Amino acid sequence: QVSLVESGGGLVQAGGSLKLSCVASGSIFRINTMSWYRQAPGNERELVASISSGGSTNYEESVKGRFTISRDKAKNTVDLHMNSLKPEDTSVYYCYSIIQTDWRLPNEYQYWGQGTQVTVSS
Repeated sequence: QVSLVESGGGLVQAGGSLKLSCVASGSIFRINTMSWYRQAPGNERELVASISSGGSTNYEESVKGRFTISRDKAKNTVDLHMNSLKPEDTSVYYCYSIIQTDWRLPNEYQYWGQGTQVTVSS
């Protein structure tokens, strides 16, 4: 059993900053990609940022230069530093990861956190 738990959401004024954190725990052999997605009411869930096991990063166009994703492989955590926040960043943010749970099997599985609300007021 694997769980992802996010923290750090909240209410912030436009132009402000927040840091989201996610920790993976449970039966983990190796974590591949770790990512942050977001979903606003009425919208589809979209990828915000991802980071590979090797440290390569990828960002959604609208957050480039404002958000930074980082991970601590020893602690199984991924953070999302969000600066210069805009009202359109308001969403529920979800942690997502692809994890190999058993060293004897190459299978990888997808896991989602429960989500954390980020609200940016204008």
